[in-house]
Amino acid sequence: MVAGAFPIAKLLYLGVRQLSRPLAARIKAGARASPFFRAYVCGPPAQLYHWVEMRTKMRIMGFPGATIKPLNEEAAAELGAELLGEAIVFGVGGLCIFLEYTRQASNTRRKEEEQSSTLLGLQEQVAELGLAVETLDAQLREVNRQLLDISTSAKK
Repeated sequence: MVAGAFPIAKLLYLGVRQLSRPLAARIKAGARASPFFRAYVCGPPAQLYHWVEMRTKMRIMGFPGATIKPLNEEAAAELGAELLGEAIVFGVGGLCIFLEYTRQASNTRRKEEEQSSTLLGLQEQVAELGLAVETLDAQLREVNRQLLDISTSAKK
């Protein structure tokens, strides 16, 4: 009675994406609190991001050789945690897209295989029917030959 299949996979992907935001916020809070994460996970990417951003801004403004001061530890931890959170959300979104693409590709491949097997079956049936037609044609010629023989022998 269902008109179409309910897109449960899409609903699950949407749920995972929605759950990734609070998960990212929780990981960011943990990263801000942990000295290890602050020093080794959040700090270096934040400093690199700050350096690239400031270097680009300075070049745009016409100061190509200006020195760039690194962020203090608190600002680096905050920026690094934000970058980590955004990377998690982006990664989950990318994973959802990849999984949806894989699911669609497998559905397409399955449909193509079904069509191929159906086409192969139809080709086999056509070949069998061709043989049956040839057999019936040969039998018809034989019957016509026998009728011709009977009619010629009856005339004599």
